[in-house]
Amino acid sequence: MAVLQELRKNKYIAYFAGGCVRDLLLGLEPKDYDVATDAPPQRVREIFPRTQEVGAAFGVVLVRQGKSTIEVATFRSDLSYADGRRPEGVRFSTPEEDAQRRDFTINGLFLDPITNQTIDFVNGQEDLQNRVLRAIGKAEERFAEDHLRILRAMRFAARFNLRIESATAAAITENAVKLIRISPERIADELRMMLCPSTRLRACQLLWEFALPQVILRDLAERPEQAAERSFFSALATPHDLPFGLVLAAFVQDYRLAAIAGKSPAELFEKAEVQRSIRACRKDLKISNDEAEMMHICLDLAILLQPHVPSVAIMKRFLARFDPPEAALLLAAVARVEPSLDTRLHWLFEQFGTFPESEIAPPPLITGKDLLAAGLRSGPLFKQILDQVYDDQLENKISTHEQAMEMAMNLARQK
Repeated sequence: MAVLQELRKNKYIAYFAGGCVRDLLLGLEPKDYDVATDAPPQRVREIFPRTQEVGAAFGVVLVRQGKSTIEVATFRSDLSYADGRRPEGVRFSTPEEDAQRRDFTINGLFLDPITNQTIDFVNGQEDLQNRVLRAIGKAEERFAEDHLRILRAMRFAARFNLRIESATAAAITENAVKLIRISPERIADELRMMLCPSTRLRACQLLWEFALPQVILRDLAERPEQAAERSFFSALATPHDLPFGLVLAAFVQDYRLAAIAGKSPAELFEKAEVQRSIRACRKDLKISNDEAEMMHICLDLAILLQPHVPSVAIMKRFLARFDPPEAALLLAAVARVEPSLDTRLHWLFEQFGTFPESEIAPPPLITGKDLLAAGLRSGPLFKQILDQVYDDQLENKISTHEQAMEMAMNLARQK
């Protein structure tokens, strides 16, 4: 409010703009407040002593007030888009023209917090009341300008439980293939924002409804036309946020399950298929190492469900990676797709209950430094030795540093 009032004091128009107005009208607490003004960027920097230019060419300046940072943007119209991402330039303009350049009517609103008046040039209030997501102006043009708006549409519709208006939906379908022009990192960021929160199931349904998984995960060879009838992802119904690696693993498995319709779901968990799925996500989404590792553990959980009884070490490693509710969700997801595994799942949960929490992920008895100090050369062998020693520690077969080192040296000689 202080930033807005200071702009007003200097005889400029200043409103709250975009998502914060939408959230306030929905009775939600905005994460941040953006300000739109007719003050040119240079004047914004002159008025406020602490600023940072993040998009001066587009009229955007960050203003620091105490511990807060407020984005102040000059009213503008965008020039032509050449790359399906950002305009080649802007022209400073009026509030009405600024509203017309935005993506959806629910995001094209301004608010004068001093008079509590909503300034609505795009009928956004009506769409909010009717729970409708509608592109501003011609939907085809909005998605042609910035292809990522296709995924933003999924996110907003899921988050606020909106129906996507018919012309907007048609334009999404028409432009979906253009997502291949968007960087993997930006696509992954959108997926994190829509699949991790509690509204993830609706987001997933919308992605499949508009055939977007086939575009997003284009390095998986198969191209299923629709989601699988039984879904891993549908088991992730929880009011809590979930890690991206976990939800992505379920999302990918649904993709694969749809692609191998009629075959055994066990094929999804073959080592080669697990590795192929993760490689595709690394390439298509540029996921982090931690996210890839979580995916690997999620997709490897089938080792718990094989005919042979899993070792204590395998069960503890699984529990160490996830909170108990997340572990239950993962196993419930498998049971939903393959009901014949229900008996094994009951047995697993009984076993999980017998492990003291202190024994699930104890500090390792030895580390790579110990092996170096013992004269072993660093390399791939290290991980193999350390993993085998740690498995025996988890199995309570060894319990001291000396026993661990003796086992490690024996393994080294055998290699």
